Amino acid sequence: NKGVQPLLDGVVDYLPNPTEVNNYALKQSEGEGSEPVKILMNPERSDNKPFVALAFKLEQGKFGQLTYLRVYQGAVKKGDTVWNTRTGKKTRLSRLVQMHSNKMEDVDQVYAGDICAVFGVDCASGDSFVVEKDLKLSMESIFVPEPVISMSIKPVDKKSETNFGKAVGRFTKEDPTYRVWFDQENKETIASGMGELHLEIYAQRMEREYSCKVEMGKPRVAFKETLLEPVNFDFWHRKQSGGRGEYARVIGVMEPLSPEENTVVDFRDETTGTNVPKPFVPGVKKGFIDCCEKGGFGGQRVSGVRMRLQDGAHHMVDSSEWAFYQASQSAFAECTEDGKWIILEPIMTVEVNSPIEFTSSVFSMMNKRGGVVIGQDGRDDWFTVEAEVPLNNMFGFSAELRGNTQGKGEYTMEYARYSPASAETQDQVIKEYHTKLEQASAAAVQKGKKKKN
Repeated sequence: NKGVQPLLDGVVDYLPNPTEVNNYALKQSEGEGSEPVKILMNPERSDNKPFVALAFKLEQGKFGQLTYLRVYQGAVKKGDTVWNTRTGKKTRLSRLVQMHSNKMEDVDQVYAGDICAVFGVDCASGDSFVVEKDLKLSMESIFVPEPVISMSIKPVDKKSETNFGKAVGRFTKEDPTYRVWFDQENKETIASGMGELHLEIYAQRMEREYSCKVEMGKPRVAFKETLLEPVNFDFWHRKQSGGRGEYARVIGVMEPLSPEENTVVDFRDETTGTNVPKPFVPGVKKGFIDCCEKGGFGGQRVSGVRMRLQDGAHHMVDSSEWAFYQASQSAFAECTEDGKWIILEPIMTVEVNSPIEFTSSVFSMMNKRGGVVIGQDGRDDWFTVEAEVPLNNMFGFSAELRGNTQGKGEYTMEYARYSPASAETQDQVIKEYHTKLEQASAAAVQKGKKKKN
């Protein structure tokens, strides 16, 4: 506990107090797709302005869920009713406490700049609360990166499924980067997060806190695929099977976005006139977005691509949003065949600390895994090396590092960006995708034969 008091004194003396920082809330504008408006919060410690607070941390205690709130504007009293701006649910604050280490101090009122904790509030980390129901404000949400690794997860014992559900519900509320979902294609539950260690820690917590031992599958890296050059498309969807038919034509170009935007997809409607009526444009956009989710080149999610709808054609009777949805998907399939595509893989910033006598071993491990050293530092008998390494090459690194440094080496890993994968990795991803397609096709044929019998 040495140095704690001087550190706290330094925080008070040198860091800005809440009134010296500009904080903004977002107010959703009227109309779909419109940008939210930024509103400056008033840090005055009074109840002159409407109350706005952010739930920034959730904790499971002996009295249930403890929610930590940071008040950005106005004031709230014990017994007041607040509204969650995300869910629209109201909650009465029957108790307000301020935390002092592990002790709670009951308070009657909190003001802008205060941090308090409340009980019995059903919310997720990042939710905003207001006192006035019609005040549709939400604090600027923290940036939540896309997960970079996925593993299948299931309880070892079927009796633990109830506890497993409770654990998943709590952990996904507490941590927005931890996601659990059911894969319909493979009929298994998938946990996604920011690294192998991230997923392992939650698996250990499930066993420790919920007596639910889980079984983790093989790690799966979240590869993406993107376009290298613009591709023009012109697809005519026509179908007549008696009665009302289907008719839609889409013309435009699919192009890559800049490297800085290689994790997003974009759709632009550049049509003029009535060749593609505006009510049918959402069908084109949805067809494009759905195709991006499934991919086509290597079965990975598509990113860093923009679809520009420039023209088309419709029929007074046979055209519909569904027809344009199908035309958009077929146009995407054509672009997949005609365009030049590559696989992107997540690159991690890895920092290794080790005794200086193991320098050559650490550098050898980095080189073997395709790492690029970007920094090096040394102090006394220890050294630190920072490198960028593809996540796909980092599996098993922890055990190898301990083995090569007599258990003294340690490392941290953080997501950096997506970059084009090596030729070997790309070939491997595409080969696995085609194998999966062949297996699915064979299974479908086998199922058809059984039905005939």
